[in-house]
Amino acid sequence: MAAVLMIGLLLVTSLVIGVYGVRAARSTSDFLVASRRVSPNWNAMAIAGEYLSAASVLGLSGLLLKNGLGTMWYAVGFCAGYVAVVALVAGPMRRSGAFTVPDFAEYRLGAPRLRKLCGCVVLVIMLLYLVPQFKGAGVVLSLVSGTPYWVGVVLAGIVVSGSIAAGGMRSATYVQAFHYVVKLLFIAVPAVYLVVHAGAGTRAEALHPEWGTHFPRTTPVEFEVDTRFGLDEPVRVTTPDGTGIELAAGEHTAAARTEYVFPAGAAVPHPEGMPDLGGERWSRPLLNSGGFPLFETWSTLLAITFGCMGLPHVIMRFHTSPTARTARRVGVGVIALLGLFYLFPAVYGLLGRVLTPQLVLLQGTDTVAVVLPAEAVPGAVGTFLTALVAAGAFGAFLSTSSGLLLALAGGLSHDLFQGSVPRLRLAVAVGSCVSVLLALPAQAIDINVLVVWAFTVAASTFCPLLVLGIWWRRLTLPGAVAGLVVGGVTATGSVGWSILLPTPPGLGAALLAQPAAWTVPLAFATMFAVSHLVRPPDWAEHAVLRLHSP
Repeated sequence: MAAVLMIGLLLVTSLVIGVYGVRAARSTSDFLVASRRVSPNWNAMAIAGEYLSAASVLGLSGLLLKNGLGTMWYAVGFCAGYVAVVALVAGPMRRSGAFTVPDFAEYRLGAPRLRKLCGCVVLVIMLLYLVPQFKGAGVVLSLVSGTPYWVGVVLAGIVVSGSIAAGGMRSATYVQAFHYVVKLLFIAVPAVYLVVHAGAGTRAEALHPEWGTHFPRTTPVEFEVDTRFGLDEPVRVTTPDGTGIELAAGEHTAAARTEYVFPAGAAVPHPEGMPDLGGERWSRPLLNSGGFPLFETWSTLLAITFGCMGLPHVIMRFHTSPTARTARRVGVGVIALLGLFYLFPAVYGLLGRVLTPQLVLLQGTDTVAVVLPAEAVPGAVGTFLTALVAAGAFGAFLSTSSGLLLALAGGLSHDLFQGSVPRLRLAVAVGSCVSVLLALPAQAIDINVLVVWAFTVAASTFCPLLVLGIWWRRLTLPGAVAGLVVGGVTATGSVGWSILLPTPPGLGAALLAQPAAWTVPLAFATMFAVSHLVRPPDWAEHAVLRLHSP
């Protein structure tokens, strides 16, 4: 009940803050970029609040619990992306005078048709990114209140679309800055308390995965689907009716809806296809889900770092700054705020390996940050800490969804149909409805899988367009179109194949699941090669000069 009240208070406060921006949203400039009058401090906090999505608050700690220490490279990539944004994109994009990425494409290459194509790419990226946000809202609310999954999805859609449709970018700025403070405090305070309360023995076990993992107490495990797992040593488990079952060392299969109660001290089983908790693969500081750790790590870092430069809602944020110099200052502030936050998700993953290992068997690792406080600190204190984490996680879904919906509305109305403020508000509602409908069947997909997919598409499409459009005067319209099509089709097709269809064994599976290592260079090479076949227009040099002039 405490968690539900905390989430309810957060929702009401977010709506009140969002409605405060209604008075300022009277034109397209007001709605999309807050008339370019957002102060650097507010802007940095708002961007950090928008960027710290469900993948950061829940997904990162869940992936650390399931796949091991190498997943902390995600945090490195999320921060490194803003270093690239500050160095290559932020200042020139602000000087372009554009509201959105498609705006910039039309300015730089003088082609309204390219604007339409970019608007379609915006819709794809934003929908891919919105689905995991609403999925996270459904999972958290279901976990703390017992409501069906769809209730949290629909509720998040209503709150976010309501506040954004009312006040646009100014509302989003206030709400997201507030949510950054909420997320930082509500994730950091329980993390620090848990580390202190855990005791020296638990802390030592968390930092030494080679010691192995055992159930800390008698633990019931209900297998949601047919599951194959291995045991290193025999164990006697019981069923809910008290019947004892001897499980010998070796491979076993548990049918869906089977429940075993493991005794305290029993070794945690090893689910098929996942690294052993504390085993060599889990402890290796590289991503290693498909047997090619160096390639997977490099490709993921490339997707996240370059994808940040191509995310429409990230780029749109820098257009709210008064000047290009201010935009770069904002980017530096965001890097500091993100670095501070990413100190804490690792705490939940490491302690979760020791205190909540059953989540790996339950395929519920995304919930470790919410489940851990009550497991580690039974009683009222644990309930209060759970409420804090749940509210912080819900804040992550709301703030990120706000920016994504705003960018989606810009792509749908401003870029595709040249819409007015009423049409922008209608586009927010339409985008929210579509995202909710897509999130309802996505409950079983890992949050980070969908988020990295969005980053991969952005890195393979808008990143080459922006970097070459800003720094290379010979980029032409045919080159840009060819690169966008090749990058978008290969990135979307590869990840979609890896999720929905059987994948070839060995390196082929890694190339499909983590395609950024080849789709990003392919998109750059396509834009470069095709542009060399066509003579750039005479005004191209002047357009590039404007992007770099004080």
